Amino acid sequence: MTISLDRTTAAPAQLTVSKLGSRIGARIDGVRLGGDLAPETVAGIRTALLEHKVVFFRGQDHLDDDAQIAFGELLGPLTTAHPTVNTGSARVLALKATKGMAANSWHTDVTFVDRIPAFSVLRGVTIPEYGGSTVWANTVTAYETLPPQLKALVDDLWAIHTNDYDYANHYSEEGEANTQFSRSEFASTVYQTEHPVVRVHPETGERSLLLGHFVKNFVGFNAKESAALYNLLQDRVTKLENTVRWTWAAGDVAIWDNRATQHYAVADFDTQLREVRRITVQGPVPVSVDGRESRVLTGSADVYNRLDELIS
Repeated sequence: MTISLDRTTAAPAQLTVSKLGSRIGARIDGVRLGGDLAPETVAGIRTALLEHKVVFFRGQDHLDDDAQIAFGELLGPLTTAHPTVNTGSARVLALKATKGMAANSWHTDVTFVDRIPAFSVLRGVTIPEYGGSTVWANTVTAYETLPPQLKALVDDLWAIHTNDYDYANHYSEEGEANTQFSRSEFASTVYQTEHPVVRVHPETGERSLLLGHFVKNFVGFNAKESAALYNLLQDRVTKLENTVRWTWAAGDVAIWDNRATQHYAVADFDTQLREVRRITVQGPVPVSVDGRESRVLTGSADVYNRLDELIS
């Protein structure tokens, strides 16, 4: 796929999109990311992102936090770095690890609030010599390939997501707690939100499965039933044919549609340092197939989604 661009700046005239898998993933070449991109270039990136769900850019070593923020703002208003975690920046969440990571579990970012981020922009800063890749899954095709009987069930199914459940109490396989984010910090403000399991994408109209490790239970189901149903659906999301795996290099950038994906950071880099830095673009409240919006049960995420009103 090649998108021809008519622009007067020094940037390349063509943006090339190379598909990486039949269901998800594409690499974009011919663009230098930053806040000075022409509208046509941004539109081309957005089109590729909506189609392929996650897109990758090599060789963006020129980016620092400010340039990453400036680029992200071309996709829409940004959130704060995180609703509860502080890594030293108002908008950039620095994710550092030297072994197990809190993100090495399948999830969609920040689903415990009502206005789940639309896009995440992740930049590779320090990359291990081996390991530390990230895997994404397409939650749209996961829904589309469900048998009719399962679709009939999930179309009217709702789930409670919270930050005071699985993620905040995550342990590595060695039994050691993740050290970057303490449980007390991550759950310093408790959020619980009731989301539809099937949401309608606000830009494409596609239906996707809204799950991931922040799900505590399904409405109307007990804990045992919820666990069985969750595993059944998650297995559909994470089927290998439904995923793409990216091997990072320093200067790489990944952008994913958080409304149509889950992802998993693979903790297979021993004790090497791995650092990536993330910004997120604000998104709307999810809407179910029958038009109902997600409902806040506990905690207000206004601070997370109204950064521009709070920081000049």
